[in-house]
Amino acid sequence: MNEHQQTNSSPALGTQPGRYDRRSARRQRLQERRAARAGRFGAAWIGGVVLIAVGVLLLFETVTSISLERWWALIILIPAAGAFANGWRMYRITQELTVRARTSLIVGMLLAMVTAMLLLDLDWTVLAPVLIILAGLALLINVLLPG
Repeated sequence: MNEHQQTNSSPALGTQPGRYDRRSARRQRLQERRAARAGRFGAAWIGGVVLIAVGVLLLFETVTSISLERWWALIILIPAAGAFANGWRMYRITQELTVRARTSLIVGMLLAMVTAMLLLDLDWTVLAPVLIILAGLALLINVLLPG
């Protein structure tokens, strides 16, 4: 066997650099397209959540005798939905709950809780300390868990 035949006989060992360079470039382009799609998905998700929240609010007022006079609090759901979308996108990219993903999800939950408290006119004297405790626990979890 001459030298040329030996290099072409074992492509699995990586002796054909051009072929494997194209594969890695193709994988890189595929990952970039997936990341771009994840960004587009986040914007649609935010709009969908806001529309669902408004629909649930209108249905709630129609079915029950309770009138929610603080409907403007739904505006707080927009950054909450954005935080949830960012956390989900980070999870999909890394396939694990990193610090950034956990932080985004925690911020989204806290904002959603504030929205619920405003919409339902709940007592802030009890729930505000609970929110502060939950924020502190979230910080501790981020420090203690790897990622």
